[in-house]
Amino acid sequence: MRSPPVPDAVSRPTLEAVAARAGVSRATVSRVVNGGSGVREPLAERVRRAVEELGYVPNQAARSLVTKRHDAVAVVIAEPETRVFTDPFFALQLRGISKELTAHDNQLVLLLTEGRDDHTRVARYLAGGHVDGALVFSLHLDDPLPRLIHDAGVPTVFGGRPGWRDGTGPAVYVDCDNRGGARTAVRHLAALGRTRIAHLTGALDQTSAVDRLDGYRDVMAETPGGADPALVVESDFTPAGGEGAMRELLARRPDVDAVFAANDLSALGALRVLRERGLRVPQDVAVVGFDDMLPLAEQSDPPLTTVRQDIERMGRLMARLLLDGAATRPAARGAAARAGADGGDGGRPDAPPSGVILPTTLIRRASA
Repeated sequence: MRSPPVPDAVSRPTLEAVAARAGVSRATVSRVVNGGSGVREPLAERVRRAVEELGYVPNQAARSLVTKRHDAVAVVIAEPETRVFTDPFFALQLRGISKELTAHDNQLVLLLTEGRDDHTRVARYLAGGHVDGALVFSLHLDDPLPRLIHDAGVPTVFGGRPGWRDGTGPAVYVDCDNRGGARTAVRHLAALGRTRIAHLTGALDQTSAVDRLDGYRDVMAETPGGADPALVVESDFTPAGGEGAMRELLARRPDVDAVFAANDLSALGALRVLRERGLRVPQDVAVVGFDDMLPLAEQSDPPLTTVRQDIERMGRLMARLLLDGAATRPAARGAAARAGADGGDGGRPDAPPSGVILPTTLIRRASA
């Protein structure tokens, strides 16, 4: 039995067809479609009407040759996919980024790194001119990505305070007030009358975890007998890490009466261990997290007191800074640095990063 004939594909309307419909030249259509100037408004309106009537869709490759833009942004997350797709933090940040890029008709290209081969692959892709810029977050202190991205010459905005010292110069970044938020959390626990306040850290090869540990130490240094190293246990921002750190803490200091966890997922792990040991929250041990990941923080048992950072807003702001041109190409930043006095503070190689720090807020619920 013979298969039915496959109909010819419907031909896509061409630039010439739009020009004929509008009664203008092909060059005029090209300028209007590609956002160029020099076309009188009545003619531009005729072109736009013809584009709509014919359903013309510009060829992106040809358009890129004219505009030198791809209308695509790479989002690089320096974590394995098993972490990215199970941690709500990344979903919230990606949602913010996606909303901002979509509002400006840009495409999101997601790139994940799990090992050294992935770093090389990402750097090669960025250097290939496929995107107009990159948004990079969840970097670790020994990560080679900042140097590779710098060498690729791609405008970049980072999520999180830069902590690397590799000579790539100032960076544009968005972060929350991690240290101040940690201080707020620990002061809240101290105000409840808790005197043996512990901290389950995040991964200490990330600046957010270091800043939150520093905030904890700031307050504990003001508390008589508070600076006890046994009350600090290293974790890794995951529920399993929180569980392991809580067990270690109870083995060291069974008299602990409060816990500040570096994020909500670690706090959830700590809550599970406290329930297993028959310890009541908050009566025996008060618990505070960091992030305010909804609905997890509201649905935990008991609902979690936590420090809120606006993760989705951070993602949107990263994208907005990139699209607005705040992140110049690294080569241009280097040229400004070499220019010395002509560049102002931003032109010095030792100038501080250009950072946007968003405020944090304590959200009180039943756990503390």
